[in-house]
Amino acid sequence: MAAEPISHWPGRMVGSVHVRSTPGEAAEQAVFVHGLAGSATNWTDLMDELKGVVTGHALDLPGAGFSPAPADGDYTVAGHARAVIGLLEETGPAHLFGNSMGGAVSVRAAAERPDLVRSLTLISPALPDLRPRYGPVRIAAAAMPRLGEWMAAKFRLLSAEHRINASFAMVWADMAAVHPVRLRDAVEELRRRDGLPHAGPAMIGSARGIVAEYFRRGEDNLWRQAARVKAPTLIIHGRHDRLVRPAMAAKAGRTFAQVRLVLLPRAGHVAMMEMPRVVAAEARRLIAEARFGNAPLGG
Repeated sequence: MAAEPISHWPGRMVGSVHVRSTPGEAAEQAVFVHGLAGSATNWTDLMDELKGVVTGHALDLPGAGFSPAPADGDYTVAGHARAVIGLLEETGPAHLFGNSMGGAVSVRAAAERPDLVRSLTLISPALPDLRPRYGPVRIAAAAMPRLGEWMAAKFRLLSAEHRINASFAMVWADMAAVHPVRLRDAVEELRRRDGLPHAGPAMIGSARGIVAEYFRRGEDNLWRQAARVKAPTLIIHGRHDRLVRPAMAAKAGRTFAQVRLVLLPRAGHVAMMEMPRVVAAEARRLIAEARFGNAPLGG
């Protein structure tokens, strides 16, 4: 069995959201944004790999993890982006990381506040792609009025262990690679979340928020937002991603102004959890490029 994983970083409230931070006084800051049904703990191992390079701050998006429901009930991508921008205003200019829905949120934050984003690392970002896949079709169904609430109620009849195993099997390339401690942590966290009255509405609201982005037109469309991003950008996809098509990297390569694309042949949807050392190596390269003003090169 692999060595015991590190404990999750301690957290505190920063404004309206809960934030877990690495210790130390690294000169540069980084902010990490999780995806749908995730939390700040999705970034624990990658933050450990990068703690000598940046001081990391992973937030629980509004209504997720230990963050309370937003006062205005706004679970849209724009609403989540405001929470990220609020944290960036606390940290000062930082290297921004986002996974899945958190990638979409990070794109909007980087486009709206280029002064706060030194570099942008996106891991399987949920940018609009209307070609149907099994995972996104399920999310779209969960976002439908009344059907979403019905599906959530039915899903909660299953044990926390069953739900976590199903979720991990969807997002990891190899379920057998999940450390038992991480699996246990996730089950315990889901049981805690089951007792929170806002947990269901937060999940359904966030699902509806990301689905709405897939059909948005005009200047607020996420691909148009991506074209406005000025920060050097790294996009990582896993070849075995069942939720976001790795082929979307080609469109990203044509859209972002300064971008490097990386395809990991043995990763799924959460490469930062599956192979944090590999992702950290790519992120360190981007951070160095941003530090010295070099644009990322393709490949």
